Amino acid sequence: MSPTRRRLRSVAPEEPEPREIAEFRREVRAWIEANRPPDPGFKLPQSFLEVESDRQFEWLRTWQRKVYDAGYLGLDWPAEYGGQGDPLKRQRIVSQEMARAGAPFFVNTIGLQWAGPTILAHGTEEQKRRYLKPILTAEEIWCQGFSEPGAGSDLASLTTRAERTADGWEVTGHKVWTTLAHKSKFMILLARTDPEAPKYEGISYFLFPMDAPGVTVQPLVKMSGEGGFNQVIFDRAPMPRDALLGREGQGWQIAMTTLAFERGAAEGSGGGQLGAHAESIRSLAALARRAHRDGGPASRDPVLRDRAVRLWLVEEALRLNGFRRRVEGLNRDRPHALALMNKLVFSEYAQDLAELACEMLGPEATLWLGDPRAPDRGEWPRAYVNSFGVTIGGGTSEIQRNILGERVLGLPKSK
Repeated sequence: MSPTRRRLRSVAPEEPEPREIAEFRREVRAWIEANRPPDPGFKLPQSFLEVESDRQFEWLRTWQRKVYDAGYLGLDWPAEYGGQGDPLKRQRIVSQEMARAGAPFFVNTIGLQWAGPTILAHGTEEQKRRYLKPILTAEEIWCQGFSEPGAGSDLASLTTRAERTADGWEVTGHKVWTTLAHKSKFMILLARTDPEAPKYEGISYFLFPMDAPGVTVQPLVKMSGEGGFNQVIFDRAPMPRDALLGREGQGWQIAMTTLAFERGAAEGSGGGQLGAHAESIRSLAALARRAHRDGGPASRDPVLRDRAVRLWLVEEALRLNGFRRRVEGLNRDRPHALALMNKLVFSEYAQDLAELACEMLGPEATLWLGDPRAPDRGEWPRAYVNSFGVTIGGGTSEIQRNILGERVLGLPKSK
């Protein structure tokens, strides 16, 4: 990381791509360069977890619609549901290039990456035709109603209930950490439909309309001072009969499908990346050359340099594992290992990266957004504070380690 040293680069060559895919990558890269929107002049969220204001939301929704109209969203989804039925998995290329360019993320992340693929896997023909295209165009935003104040890590202990009525269902209960609930048209909702059944068997999965009466959305402010999270309270809120996804009592099984997409263990996304900022070891190296430490650039500090190299090795391993995941013969011994480790390793890598950046900045890391003296406009300390939500959401790091130990390595369950 010293200015006199060569810039960090990959020790392995890029995976060779078929000509058609390589040409498509160049096409996407050129489109992003020509169409990436300029700075709007107001604070943008770092990820879909921090969307709070109307102008942030509308700016991001306009961007998603522009990408869809250009033909770069929903490539893998069937054409009859608004996609393109692409057999070449080119959506992955679009996501890679969006992340590489640090392009804005798509505001309908939950719809694109979790709700949509789950509806494709378990929905009726009518549900697929009704819900999928508006997810791609961002006409209808989705949120996720899984966690509750007393049911987070032990999700199957949820108590929100859905009771049958003459016209459908009535929901009563309380969901929390509900990202984008304040902007959403629909929620993927887990609710208990049979309180007498064993806890894993009495849960059903619903596509809940957020404009129903009896729904109260209350914002939650994170330690960064930003919104985006909410809690949602249901007071006998009605939903139609066809809001049920799959069969009654099949909710836990369908929820595992959603979590497989959320944790990166399955592919089928409509597109997009989780955040707008492409913090990486390269951006950290650039910061190290600018930041001052003990009378010189932080890049000369041997301890900081060693920690940066360790992070670079993690980043490189994640990149190469992305290639390995797509080669069946390299994963036969433990086919789910790389997929299930992705969320755990990446979320902790991103946290460690932001923490190291703040250490390099020293006292300047206390300068927050809006301070003209803040290096990189204060995005590094903001990224560090926001990183804790990522190591918790979608299953805490502790839960991810249990899953890897028990389901991948076959270790006994902890007592």
